[in-house]
Amino acid sequence: MTQTRTTTLLALAFSLAGAGAAYAHASFETDKVASESNFKAVLQVPHGCDGKATTEVQVKLPEGFVFAKPQPKAGWEIEIIKGDYQKSYDNHGKTVTSGPLEIRWKNGNLSDDYYDTFVIKGKISGFDKESEIAFPVTQLCGATDKVVWDEIAAQGQDAHSLERPAPTITVTPAQGEGHHGDHMAAMAGTGGVSVKVGSLEISDGAVKAMLPGAKVGGGGFKVKNDGSEDDRLVAVESPAAGRVELHEMTMQNDVMKMRKLEGGIAVPAGETVDLNSGSLHLMFMAVEKPFAEGDSVPVTLTFEKAGKVDYILPVGDTAGGTHKHN
Repeated sequence: MTQTRTTTLLALAFSLAGAGAAYAHASFETDKVASESNFKAVLQVPHGCDGKATTEVQVKLPEGFVFAKPQPKAGWEIEIIKGDYQKSYDNHGKTVTSGPLEIRWKNGNLSDDYYDTFVIKGKISGFDKESEIAFPVTQLCGATDKVVWDEIAAQGQDAHSLERPAPTITVTPAQGEGHHGDHMAAMAGTGGVSVKVGSLEISDGAVKAMLPGAKVGGGGFKVKNDGSEDDRLVAVESPAAGRVELHEMTMQNDVMKMRKLEGGIAVPAGETVDLNSGSLHLMFMAVEKPFAEGDSVPVTLTFEKAGKVDYILPVGDTAGGTHKHN
């Protein structure tokens, strides 16, 4: 199996119920999901290794958890180890045979006095009967200390009898149409609602639902410039957040870096700029009330030439998808 390594500034999600003195076992916040669905796991790291700070978390991804994408998180680097899948998978009509096999959150420092959450999403695919899949986890605390959660129950064995059980989820057969949204563009889903200001048209806006207690949210929209002059998005404000920042993720020497765009985002004449792309996106900071699916988030967009315009972003699910109900 050929493995390639990509280091990125991003962050994760499973529910790790702890290492350290108590050695509570690792587990997922959501432990059941239908096949052909997006799955966003929430990993909580409640304490370190016998009082020592957590500096690295490693998660091996099982076959059938595909198209994995960690979520950006300040203060940690992520190494994504890629390789060949055992089977092939369909990604919106494209056959995919390789992708992330392991994710490592590195060079962080989570004090034993605190806990933190990490987020990753992917798709559960290829299961035609109920199955249990495991995500072995290794938690490192400095150069010498670690806790490993990698034991998998044999058939008929009670998982509670294991000393260090790996986190698992139960996969059920697909129920109708699977959820879409393997990237942030799938958050689009406003039923054709758009607004215009000057020569610009804003459409396809959405934000992701947030986890309870979360303070940072993500979202975006598309802006089309039908005019003959370039314009620039210079600011976004929302009463739902302490501030809204414009962000970009780029690859530099095989390292993906996220940065705040202090100078705004250019909207060239005759082009459409997609802030749902994952590369360009909005970050809602200091959110007092986490965004919930079905809600809406008002924003005021300020463009260099077109001026200001109000817009409403619908809140989709935690995987980023908005759903229409008949």
